[in-house]
Amino acid sequence: MASIAHTLTRASRKASFTFTPLRRNLTTATRTRPTASIATPIRQTGRRGYASGGSTSGGSSKIVIPLGLGLIGAAGYYAYSNDLLPPAFSGAQASGLKTGGAFTPTKDDFQRVYNDVAELLENNDYDDGSYGPVVVRLGWHASGTYDKETKTGGSNGATMRFAPESEHGANAGLKTARDLLEGVKQKHSWITYSDLWTLAAVAAIQEMGGPKIPWRPGRKDGDVSACTPDGRLPDGSKDQKHLRTIFNRMGFNDQEIVALSGAHALGRCHTDRSGFVGPWTFSPTMLTNDYYKLLLEEKWAWKKWNGPKQFEDVSTKSLMMLPTDMALIKDKEFRKHVERYAKDNDLFFKDFADVFGRLLELGVPFDKEEKFIFKATTD
Repeated sequence: MASIAHTLTRASRKASFTFTPLRRNLTTATRTRPTASIATPIRQTGRRGYASGGSTSGGSSKIVIPLGLGLIGAAGYYAYSNDLLPPAFSGAQASGLKTGGAFTPTKDDFQRVYNDVAELLENNDYDDGSYGPVVVRLGWHASGTYDKETKTGGSNGATMRFAPESEHGANAGLKTARDLLEGVKQKHSWITYSDLWTLAAVAAIQEMGGPKIPWRPGRKDGDVSACTPDGRLPDGSKDQKHLRTIFNRMGFNDQEIVALSGAHALGRCHTDRSGFVGPWTFSPTMLTNDYYKLLLEEKWAWKKWNGPKQFEDVSTKSLMMLPTDMALIKDKEFRKHVERYAKDNDLFFKDFADVFGRLLELGVPFDKEEKFIFKATTD
């Protein structure tokens, strides 16, 4: 920021004017991020430290304001034309400053959004110490409403901003993620909510040790008229028939259903949201294939409690599985994919990256084919 002030001052001197720049107090937060992690053991028992006033001097003020604005604009143009703009004003923003044209974001601009999202994820006061799982769930639920027959729903529109969709049972608790990302939206006002939510989900997956997810922009925000009806998202209390009905409507097959279900390695259920309670794995803020291993290797029994039917692991009684999770090993076609992913984490990552990336694109009429791969903060 100091370099901007210096640049503007030099620019004003070139124009033979002097002016007093406006000042703002700025703080820069720094943090140390961990290096890339190796998948944690399936038996990790301890938690990670986490889931205006007017003028009285007559008409002279009418001259000062436009003169000052014009001077600042001239200084900015001088800075750009002499390659003096700092990184925060590079790329598409700088191009708009020079040409006066519309702002066209570049990959670097989206990477800055990614980085700002990543800075928000870790928080020891929330769940298991990370907002990552709930941000993934936001991107997932904003996209999973797609109906291939009617071509309605999907990530295009970000209609979860409005009631009644925001109040659907499957979306309970997602206001936390929407509110968390609001500051990023205000900072980068050019990005649509629908691009922001899906990009944030990509950032959360990658920051929690998951694979690189190809992503592209181009989603447009809609209004309340585009809200989808309730019932388009999975109900954890159901069986395999329900899973196929929900995911086939989006266009996904059995293998893709099982791959997407691997996101249950992240986060936990809450009684004040879904009614269920507990995490699926011992490492709920790291994406691994432990979800599949636990399904196959642990013994599961109905949880004895005053709540909806769910399973708990017999050995520690600290983990849970939903009826839809158990359906993946009861159904022969689903189970063979569970077994494949339990044996091979790289295969799971490959298939998950592919299907999750396509999930985030459901219902979006993209203008461009180019997809971006973002650098994680641990890279």
